[in-house]
Amino acid sequence: MSTFIKGLHQLRLRYITTLLLFMATAATFAQENSLILVSGQVLDAGTKQLITGATVSVKGAVAGTTTNGQGSFSLKTRLKFPFTLVFSYVGFQPQEFVVTNSNSKLNIELNTQTLLGREVVVTASRVPESILKSPVAIEKLDIRAIKESPAPSFYDALENVKGVQMTTSSLTFKIPNTRGFNIPSNYRFMQLVDDVDMQAATLGVPLGNAIGPTELDIASVEITPGAASAIYGMNAINGLSNLLTKSPFNYQGLSVYQRTGVNHVGNNTGRSTSALTETALRYAKAFNNKWAFKVNFSYFKGTDWLADTRTDQNPNNLKSANPNFPALNGANNVAYDAWNKYGDDVLAGSNTVSISGLTIDGKTNQTLNVARTGYYEKDLVNPKVNNLKFDAALHYRINDHTELAYGYRVGTLDGVFQRGNKIQLDNVVVQNHKFELKGSNFTIRTYVSLENSGNSYNVKPLADNLDLSTGGDATTWGNKYKSALNAYAASNGGALTSGNLAAATQYARQMADGSRVVPGTQAFEDQKALIRSINNWDIKSSTIPDAPASGGAALVQKSHMYHAEGQWDLSKYTKVIDVLVGADARVYEVIPDGNSFVDFSRPIADRGTPLPNGSFGNNIYYKKFGGFVQGTKTFFEEKLKIFGSLRYDYNPEFSPKFTPRIAGVYSPNHNNNFRFTYQLGYRFPGLFEALSYVNNGRVKRVGSLPRIDEGLGYLENSYTRASGILFNSAVNAAVANGTDRNAAALANRDLLEKANLQAARPERINSLEFGYKSIFLNDKLTFDIDAYTNTYDGFLGQVQVDVPHGQTVGTDAAVIAMLDANRNSQDRYRVYTNAKNKYRNYGSAAGLTYNFYKKYTVSGNVSFNKIKSNAQADVFVTGFNTPQFTTNVSFGNREIVKNVGFNVVWKWQERFLWESPLVNGYVPGFHVFDVQATYRVPKLKATIKVGGTDIFNKAYIQYAGGPTIGGLYYTAITLDGLLN
Repeated sequence: MSTFIKGLHQLRLRYITTLLLFMATAATFAQENSLILVSGQVLDAGTKQLITGATVSVKGAVAGTTTNGQGSFSLKTRLKFPFTLVFSYVGFQPQEFVVTNSNSKLNIELNTQTLLGREVVVTASRVPESILKSPVAIEKLDIRAIKESPAPSFYDALENVKGVQMTTSSLTFKIPNTRGFNIPSNYRFMQLVDDVDMQAATLGVPLGNAIGPTELDIASVEITPGAASAIYGMNAINGLSNLLTKSPFNYQGLSVYQRTGVNHVGNNTGRSTSALTETALRYAKAFNNKWAFKVNFSYFKGTDWLADTRTDQNPNNLKSANPNFPALNGANNVAYDAWNKYGDDVLAGSNTVSISGLTIDGKTNQTLNVARTGYYEKDLVNPKVNNLKFDAALHYRINDHTELAYGYRVGTLDGVFQRGNKIQLDNVVVQNHKFELKGSNFTIRTYVSLENSGNSYNVKPLADNLDLSTGGDATTWGNKYKSALNAYAASNGGALTSGNLAAATQYARQMADGSRVVPGTQAFEDQKALIRSINNWDIKSSTIPDAPASGGAALVQKSHMYHAEGQWDLSKYTKVIDVLVGADARVYEVIPDGNSFVDFSRPIADRGTPLPNGSFGNNIYYKKFGGFVQGTKTFFEEKLKIFGSLRYDYNPEFSPKFTPRIAGVYSPNHNNNFRFTYQLGYRFPGLFEALSYVNNGRVKRVGSLPRIDEGLGYLENSYTRASGILFNSAVNAAVANGTDRNAAALANRDLLEKANLQAARPERINSLEFGYKSIFLNDKLTFDIDAYTNTYDGFLGQVQVDVPHGQTVGTDAAVIAMLDANRNSQDRYRVYTNAKNKYRNYGSAAGLTYNFYKKYTVSGNVSFNKIKSNAQADVFVTGFNTPQFTTNVSFGNREIVKNVGFNVVWKWQERFLWESPLVNGYVPGFHVFDVQATYRVPKLKATIKVGGTDIFNKAYIQYAGGPTIGGLYYTAITLDGLLN
């Protein structure tokens, strides 16, 4: 291991050395032509006014500049004549001009952009191409589209994009997904910022825009729905988004942004009306077109949305409740398991107490399954959230074709997100360092991501351990409950009956909870703070005085992620076919905390115990490497373009994988473009899926790598938890009819299902997509439609299994150990493993935009996604978690009168089923209206935007167990291009 660590440090040095070598090499090959000067000015063709901040770039090179406050530009270059300048500005049609000499000043006039379908995208094929001729479905939001969106931020605007399903976990966390199998911690959808992966590895969640660009620095957003792993690697089997920021060479000056708003209006979301604010600053400056820097800062604070849906997911008609006692229906259900309550988790079997030996309605040996009382989420999480972001970048143009850049990005954030359980993030800090060397036909990039979970904690063990530390363990609490039932019976007719059972159970819970701390009291806050401070969720900490015997809830996770990649466009060397090659390497370094990640080389009993030096053992490394080659070729006078790519990925934990993609675009003319794509994709388990070892409410969550199972037995020696529920229900019924409990267990042993879990393997997807994109009516109308079908093999998810401690599955002793009454004879695990069935889903998305009159535009999109059901049940529920139909319709005019514009969006989605290890249930359909009006003050370089989302304040949720969202109303003021 020490050898590997030394090698890792050497690898860090090699990254920097390689960059310096490339910089020196690029400088060596810099052109020695004499320096020439090209200058001129850029005007609005309609008004003849000079344009400040217009971009002037050299086509096929990195050289470029912007116009100053007087609309003039000056560009020094060593390029040979002729070369092409590209002039562009937001809201205007880009224009090209071929420069043949430097003798005269240029006067370039730009026309207002009214034509659609002119965008250029990069993300689909990793090279610039027309959006009309992309081989896969791709959507783009440019600066103008972002400014015209009624969303309060550019990231919120992704919710209106065709095919995108947004999951709001918190004010600070919005996670996009496409084409099904949605989860709040979305491993399958890659999120990039300037091609840097934003996944927080050990937290197991994409950070969305929590440390991403500010509102002032975003240039565009590109979204590719569907599999993209053939050229982006193993995490992009559901799609990816790439947030592209502004170059300090092209966007200079000082910009200021201030947004002020309110949410929780009308108290229909569970909280009182609250203010939210966001402040952002950006400053960029270039020197002699050689050096440039930019600095961004933003701070957001507000009161978070609240998850407080109290739907019972364990109603009394289920085997896991008490169906034989109708008096316990509805509000009287003693096995009540609410969506947003923790410590009452019956379906996981971690918070159920079996009260046996009761006499009810004259029948002896009756059993009640009773859930511990638990605590609601609103009492466990912090309503206030903050998000502080800072980034800076320094760019150096070595010559007209090569640019070197260093970027630093850091964010601190709060909020709530859902993994297996709800996690309260508190002062999480994530940092990125990036070096990039970019030429006209190559890119070399390396970055490191550092994360620290701060004062975060897991909501479920907090609730569990509040109950246990102040209300007693299961046995103690159950004895209090049973004694109180019998005492109630003695005082009310001498017996428990259907008539008094509901009142008796209410009284019994009150008595059993007599010592339990109650929300709103100082004792509750003190105990919560103590449990939050302990990083061992099941075992008493010997290092903290007066620590509760039940354990803690702290989430202490740290990791470093090192990544290097490069790509080289060989097209100018290959005459017959355009060729792009690339390679990447990634190493995760995880510091064991003894609770979420452990050193597996240590004995099982010692993994949660610190060593004398305070560590929990050796750091853990998880590695993957890959490379790809992509070729493109045009035929039939460039009417047909064929794409082919092949990627190779290797993770030492698994066998190597090859990922091919073949695609084609047929364009009989510029206005009509037909496309098809077939690709095979893989996904290695994420860090948490592969290596976690989490004590979580007496159900240990374990990763998918086989070595974790050594000495535990959950793969080969376990029963499924679902079968255990049916088994115990049958046993309780038999005991109620006079059968001995052990004899009843052996008689019902066939109800127990052996799990027979296999060692995990990477997910695999086969994806086929067809599409058509066109423009009509003199480029006033665009239409885009795609249809896809996916087949998932080896889908990764979680299954809960019970291991009979010290016994072999199938033996009499193992069957007896599976009784709820013998809970201490079982080890329970929630295991990341592969589904046994294949899953097929299919769907389509269509979008239309029509500039029908002057600057009036109407647009709309509709998405359809469906999964084909399997006849045979699987070891776990995969959770498609996607509405069958969703739609967005917008209507607006960016300048209805001079300097005033507006936009209105209507969003609708239908009811759908949500399934997850935490919560199952139906998400109601909803429809909402978002609106904004914009007023520009050119003399002050200011824009005032007033708007609201869900303006009629109809409360809704986006996923089961998620927060209730309502109206959000805001005013935003932007000052742009100051000090330019």
